[in-house]
Amino acid sequence: MSKTQRFLVVLVVLAVAFAFLWPTISWYWLTPKEDMALAVGSREQIRDYARRMAYTDLTELKAKAVANDESAPDATKYPAVFQTATKAYKDARKAVPKTWTAKSLLAAFDNERAAYDATEAVYRDRIMGLKARKGKAIQLGLDLSGGMSVVIQADMDALAKKVGHTLSAAERDDAMKRGIEVLNSRIDKFGLTEPVIRRQGDNQIYVEIPGAADPERINSIIMGRGKLAFHIVNDEASAALDKLLSNNPLAVDEKTMTVADPNLIPAGNIIRKFYKKDTYGLDEFTGTYRVISEVPGLDGTHIQSAQVSSDPITGAPEINFVLDKEGGELFYKLTSANVGKTMSVVLDDRVKAGARIQEPIRDQVRMTGFGADEAQNIALMLRTAALPIELTPVNQQAIGASLGEDAVRSGIFAVTIAFFLVIGFMLVYYKGAGINTAIAEIVNLFIMIGVLSAFGLTLTLPSIAGFVLTIGVSVDANVLIFERIKEELKLGKGRISSIKAGFNKAFWTIFDSHLTNLIAALFLAQLGSGPIQGFAISLAIGTVCSLFTSLFVSHLIFDFETDVMKIKHTSISWRVK
Repeated sequence: MSKTQRFLVVLVVLAVAFAFLWPTISWYWLTPKEDMALAVGSREQIRDYARRMAYTDLTELKAKAVANDESAPDATKYPAVFQTATKAYKDARKAVPKTWTAKSLLAAFDNERAAYDATEAVYRDRIMGLKARKGKAIQLGLDLSGGMSVVIQADMDALAKKVGHTLSAAERDDAMKRGIEVLNSRIDKFGLTEPVIRRQGDNQIYVEIPGAADPERINSIIMGRGKLAFHIVNDEASAALDKLLSNNPLAVDEKTMTVADPNLIPAGNIIRKFYKKDTYGLDEFTGTYRVISEVPGLDGTHIQSAQVSSDPITGAPEINFVLDKEGGELFYKLTSANVGKTMSVVLDDRVKAGARIQEPIRDQVRMTGFGADEAQNIALMLRTAALPIELTPVNQQAIGASLGEDAVRSGIFAVTIAFFLVIGFMLVYYKGAGINTAIAEIVNLFIMIGVLSAFGLTLTLPSIAGFVLTIGVSVDANVLIFERIKEELKLGKGRISSIKAGFNKAFWTIFDSHLTNLIAALFLAQLGSGPIQGFAISLAIGTVCSLFTSLFVSHLIFDFETDVMKIKHTSISWRVK
């Protein structure tokens, strides 16, 4: 490969590594601490923050407007309002005021509700954008950030007894996937920071929850089982309740979910709230109620699968779910007796969806009339709410945040000391060529961290140990190259021919040593778990990066010194001139 080609390859690799590393840089070094604290919170906490800030901003500005305060509000205090007001003026094709006042800011909106929604959206989008940035940055493991880890056992034997036959590999795999989906879907409901949830072996799930976590609260999430059921809606009673609420919004007692007039709700029926997903992906009360049958027509545990597809004619989203044999019979009787009525999907006493029964249905159920996002949400709810498998915590471990901070400092210290000691030795022993090693090592670390960020891997103490070992592996490759170059110089060859021959003769030795390291690391990553796997993955990444920097970057630095800096002699040994 020519010098120009090597140079272009190195530039491309560095550019790609920087692109993947940029979210990590911007998150850990360019994001203020207070914004980081908001972004790592749950969606429910973000929603509360955005609404509180929007309410506070608009309340203060409204007070200024009522008091006829003509002073210019501080743009740094109300950035969201200034941003939305400017956009509103431009969208309405109106001149943007040269001097802002509280009145001119509020006048940009049609009403208070529009101002509140627009301001809230700015706060929401900013924090959700930071949350997305955090998701792309390198994540710190519990041993570095502090938190709690839980190993959860899935009871496959109990599931086999429930279905009445030995589970196939596909059934076991599906049960595990649904268990993971359940845990993911429950996190924000409990106001927790987003965890790392992954499958471990055939019947275990590993959960990492960063930050301070209450073990009892975590167990309540794991052991809790969503209660999903299908109820028939009493449309007449629901309409009567809506009419009552239009005149008396507080007619429903929120504690008992009853109304003063007992004749309004027929016997055997109950009142439940109707919820939909909001812009944060959380359940939000729509302000309406449904009167549904007290006894469910079908329990959600009979659902075997649920997915979203498109109508072949209209292309509209439709939800398809499959019931087991017993559920199919029950559902057929339920739908046969209630054709023309509305059936509601109720999760944990919350009405989440409703559909008109057009005809008797057995085990293949199709629901239409939903948007794409709503259909996906309902399908996920159907798959995960009634978990078919028992989950039991078998191991819990908590790590304090202070211990994690100490581990971070120790890890950084170890990498720094290892780097400078190795580079110091190379500078002393190989003189000017040691500078080549220093530059190659810096590039090597940069690319390794870029790869770590690109694959969304978690940085742990074992990972740092793998990177420290990689520094030695990378230097070992440089040592082989330098020794070959020294041999050529001792034969009386010039700088250019010695460097070329040195790299050519060392190539296969370096390649073979790195290949054996890589094979060992891959086997450790495949067969190991936990700390062993983290160490193996970082070692594998470092080995590949080391091979690249020792053969491409190091050679390119020698060429730069020869062609650009016009260096005639090679400073590589105290005994070779």
